[in-house]
Amino acid sequence: MAAANYSLKVNRDLLDPNFESYRLSLDPIPTYTVELDAAVEELQLKDAHYTLEHLRAFGMFNHLQLDPWYQDSVLFVDSRGWVLSLSVTLDTALGKPKEVFSFGSESGRAEDRLCASISLTSATWAALSDGAGRLLLLRTGRRGDGGHCRWEVLFSDHLGEPFTILHSVSHVQGGCHAVEVLLLRVQKEPLESTGSGYSVSLEWVTVGGGAGPGQERKYEVRKRRVLRGKSVPHYAAVAPRGEGLILAAEKPFVFTHVDGQPVEPPPPPSELSELEKADPLYFWQQTAEDLTVCVRLPGGVAKEDVSFRLTADSLSIGVRGYPPMLEGQLYALVDPEASAWTISDSNSLEVSLQKLGEGPMWPELVLGNRTGELVLSDQQAALIHDRLTHLTSEDPNGEQEKPPCSSQELEDCDGFPDDGFSLTHFDGETLSPTQVVNLGGHQFLFSVDVDPSQMPCLCLRHDVDALVWQPRPDRPGDLWEHIATFNALGYVQASKRDRKFSTCAPDFSFAALCECLRRVFLYRQPSPMETVLFNRKQGRQVGQVAKQQVSSLDSDKAVLGFRASNERLFVLTSSRLFVLKVDNK
Repeated sequence: MAAANYSLKVNRDLLDPNFESYRLSLDPIPTYTVELDAAVEELQLKDAHYTLEHLRAFGMFNHLQLDPWYQDSVLFVDSRGWVLSLSVTLDTALGKPKEVFSFGSESGRAEDRLCASISLTSATWAALSDGAGRLLLLRTGRRGDGGHCRWEVLFSDHLGEPFTILHSVSHVQGGCHAVEVLLLRVQKEPLESTGSGYSVSLEWVTVGGGAGPGQERKYEVRKRRVLRGKSVPHYAAVAPRGEGLILAAEKPFVFTHVDGQPVEPPPPPSELSELEKADPLYFWQQTAEDLTVCVRLPGGVAKEDVSFRLTADSLSIGVRGYPPMLEGQLYALVDPEASAWTISDSNSLEVSLQKLGEGPMWPELVLGNRTGELVLSDQQAALIHDRLTHLTSEDPNGEQEKPPCSSQELEDCDGFPDDGFSLTHFDGETLSPTQVVNLGGHQFLFSVDVDPSQMPCLCLRHDVDALVWQPRPDRPGDLWEHIATFNALGYVQASKRDRKFSTCAPDFSFAALCECLRRVFLYRQPSPMETVLFNRKQGRQVGQVAKQQVSSLDSDKAVLGFRASNERLFVLTSSRLFVLKVDNK
């Protein structure tokens, strides 16, 4: 079955149309420094790593890992191959990072190796890559108890070419413990005659251990699935129980192999499904103010047999005792009080919906539903024809209207990704895409772990704001939920030409950006004013102010890692770890 196209549903209650701007605050941010005994492992890109995908995958690699299960605890790998952990309880008494694991010297001799990567799988498990193609799963114990016990290797295997770990989750499958790991590679395509000659490979590996109680578990690879595409994904994560995969990428990905065997490619788009070949279940028309929907009913259905439910943002139509014929979330809000329905003589249900506010035309009635057909009036068809006439004009010398602006007049912050940029959910069993969201008008800003029991959130630009979305794989009808907003951050981040990393606090109290060298920018959510402040232009009292703070670090080294907890920012360079106290207390 073909993937259904969806749209992200913005929660208007989380938007602030009256937001003005961030006010620069000169309040200093307390900054504490930890000198490292050995440099952070930083491998320079080689001559063969010349493509943009190499730069995105490995040149912009975040070397610092925040532990989402234990607040204010970070990990990284140094040049000796040591995995170091630092837990902060008192900023003025920072200790040295403590070694929890060592890769040894074997992995350091590989010529084509990448940076070692860490993924914290659960509160007591971690996945490591040595950068040379070896995957390790380790039992860490409870990392936040302050004991810093050494990690125990329970699985180690060489899985081919070097990779970095994008994401991992731990769960119980069939009574046995299983770990899902997502690996990233940029591989040479010898048969590729166009483009860069490289492709991006994602490998989804399932490692499981099976044993009875009291027996030592032996972990082994259960399943390997490979996806290929032409761009490094901005976001890639496995669902908490391994039931699916979500990707945000500028180019499409498809599964090519399962356990080394080729996967049959999906049918071409021209081969329509039976659902697409069937006659429409309903027809609908619209104006700027209202909509009319006509649903065909089975013969002999009376008015009292109809099941009809309408709210401001959802619609359900059907016959009592049977599944709904049309059900789902409306594209935009309607006024239920001003809407009505009736049964016509032709045994069809006619619904009149009043739009809550005049605005642009709806591209679809119910999000993701393709069983209906939009009927255009003669006036609407003529208007569309007039607007598109110049695209098929036979007069090459015909005068064209001057475009509203040229590409030279656009600012960097006005640029958007290609139309191919999409957010896709893949089913874990069929390996087919089930839901696709076109993100052509939404720049990806960053991802962040908010709740370790859920998938990582992704932050996208929406107009000038930055909206945080939480994937909900257990709710197929509402897979992506808008849970937070950072006002004007989408515009602000685009003005930072030297920006390297972006992130936010898990409680959304602030967002932060850092440049390649030294400077960190902090953007706090609006908070009440302690003193009375008036807007002189509008002549009104200002109740809340959003503050911007800037910190310049005492370092001339490049920033290699950047993470945020609810109370602190962690900035990693090759020789120092900076801890910035940014809580609102």
